[in-house]
Parts: sequence; C-alpha cells; structure tokens
Amino acid sequence: MCLGVPGRVVSIDPEDELRARVDFWGVEREVRLDVVDQPVAPGDYVLNHVGFAIRRIPEEEIEETLALYDQLLAELEREDLMAADVRSELAATAREPRRG
Repeated sequence: MCLGVPGRVVSIDPEDELRARVDFWGVEREVRLDVVDQPVAPGDYVLNHVGFAIRRIPEEEIEETLALYDQLLAELEREDLMAADVRSELAATAREPRRG
C-alpha cells in the first residue's frame, strides 16, 4: 500500500510553475506539480507521493485529513505497518532533488 503525505503549499517557483515549496509539519521540501489533479496556489494543501503532488485537498477535507495523519504519526512508536509506510513517504520527501 502506498500513502501520500499532506502538506501546505508555501510558494510556487516563478521560473518553473511546476515546482513548489511545500510544508510538511514544519519541514519544507520541493514538490513537483506535473501530475496534480487541479491547479494549486500558495496556501492550498496537496497530497504528495514521492515528491509529486497528486491531488489538491479540498478545503472542507483539510482538517480531517491532517487529523488522520497526526494520528498515524503518533503511532510511529508502535511500529505497525501503516506507520512504517507513512515514515517511508516522509523519508522520500526528505531527499533533495537532483540538479541536472
């Protein structure tokens, strides 16, 4: 099973509008916007999967989504499979993008 990680769009690169800075619980990472389902703007929340925003989270779902992930992250101590998957998703977003 694969999970996406929710984050808040901080900024969009003015030189490359397919790159954004996204805040994941206080950690900012670059995320690609190539495959996101709807246009996003700073302040929007997106679901990220291995460095790609795959879905803009509708405003009415943000609170519930973040609460669910807070609960999952609290379970990291227990080392269940879901928590391990969330940790791997967070680790994937932590990799710095390769510069060509």
